[in-house]
Amino acid sequence: MSTASVAVIEGHATLRSYYAVLRGGADAYQDGRDLLPLLADDFVFEGPIAGRLAGGTRFAKGVRGFIENVKDIAVLQAVSGEGGAAVLYNAELPGGEVRFSEFFEFDGDKIRELRIQYDAADYLAKGGR
Repeated sequence: MSTASVAVIEGHATLRSYYAVLRGGADAYQDGRDLLPLLADDFVFEGPIAGRLAGGTRFAKGVRGFIENVKDIAVLQAVSGEGGAAVLYNAELPGGEVRFSEFFEFDGDKIRELRIQYDAADYLAKGGR
């Protein structure tokens, strides 16, 4: 990962906390208690498998399947601007790596919207759920 990408993640408290949750493992995740405070009240998620979901609680339940299977996350690039950020990373799953792009919109220190792009068939084939 480039030094600039490290600085983007580490310099943004919400991104740093979000990726710490994703990397923290299922035992630490429990019911999403560390994730939910990062999400705005009107949080919206969009991804290839779940489609468009409104509400942090629904998202938190879905994220658990990812966290249970991910072995490592290697951030390749991250950029941040006023009110948003984009992060490109490889997630190591039981069957191999899958590339993800995540696009964030922030409301202050909360994630208001998160759009994720990845190859859903590849993700499921490599052990994602």
